[in-house]
Amino acid sequence: MACAPISAPPEFPPSPTPRTDAVVGGTAAPGDTAVVALLPRRARCAQDAEALLCSGALVAPDVVLTAAHCLEIFGEEGDYEIFLGERLLPEPEPGGRFVRVARAVRHPRYARTTHAHDAALLRLAKPVDVSPLPLPEPGWGALEPGQAARVVGFGETKEDGAPAGQRRQGVLEVTEVEPGAFHAGPAPAMSCVGDSGGPVLARGADGREVLVGITASGDVACRKEALNVRVEALLEDFIQPFLAERPEPQGPVLAPESLCTAACTRDAECPAGLSCVSVTEDGPGRCLQYALQEGNYGAACSEDAQCAAGGVCARLEPEGAEACRCFTPCAPLPLEEAEASSGCTGAPAASPVGWALCVWALFRSLSRRGCGGACAARRGG
Repeated sequence: MACAPISAPPEFPPSPTPRTDAVVGGTAAPGDTAVVALLPRRARCAQDAEALLCSGALVAPDVVLTAAHCLEIFGEEGDYEIFLGERLLPEPEPGGRFVRVARAVRHPRYARTTHAHDAALLRLAKPVDVSPLPLPEPGWGALEPGQAARVVGFGETKEDGAPAGQRRQGVLEVTEVEPGAFHAGPAPAMSCVGDSGGPVLARGADGREVLVGITASGDVACRKEALNVRVEALLEDFIQPFLAERPEPQGPVLAPESLCTAACTRDAECPAGLSCVSVTEDGPGRCLQYALQEGNYGAACSEDAQCAAGGVCARLEPEGAEACRCFTPCAPLPLEEAEASSGCTGAPAASPVGWALCVWALFRSLSRRGCGGACAARRGG
């Protein structure tokens, strides 16, 4: 689920009092630098608008914990990046930095309908210089009904003057504790669409905040209840084994300007996290971004006009002097195929090009509010 920014006092109240008129919309969270936004990987440099999927929490310099349902649209194999900063939206300029996601894994026992084990881990392409949130260790304390907890996220606020896409925080009250999850009500804040995967923090026995939960779901109006996955229940079989993994060493990769002729056999051979995809059933693998067809990445650029006819200024990396490169398709997309692929129903089933165009259209149609999973009777984005 994705939950929303929250209005709440700067410190935990000694005895939170739920309000019947409480709604989301809270205070800024400038100090919560380990709370990130999750978004689809941006493919174009001049035209892309950021599309919020969910929130997340750094649990290691190169690992983000978020909700499994945040990966529902594009799957574990989708192209993602995270945003670190206070303001992703509204435009024109985000106030932070972007980092590419190299790998995404959902909890193997994730249940979409109940939000059981609704957790996913993201391995970043490079570590960031931000202190991770502390995980609950033995003896940290215990979650109990009536306890105050602080939620942080980039989600919906239900306030005209406070749009989604800005990192905010607020206080909840724990109402029920289960082995794998806990429920919370407004005190006076409430999580909302876009906060899914974001952290829920509680003070331990020593007075320090600990990451006790991640936002998973709640009522559609974001007024009454939030369902949060307990981090303690994820530690032994999911989080700790992932943190202990050693990323595979990077071997030789293909040159970005030679991708139309150089074949690949696995993703590790592709530059900048591109995927190795067989363009035809029996043909060689080509490195490509799912939101673009196969092609070469040439000279650095800042706008499409700097590229040759038929090319666009594409984003090979999230940021940096060489992030934007002139992208030239290996072959022009026939007009009839481009027109047929303008909707998902027209995308040729065997054509990665058509499928990529369909995915790109979906990217552009995402709600700015960030519905990252199932937006149904209960919010889950």
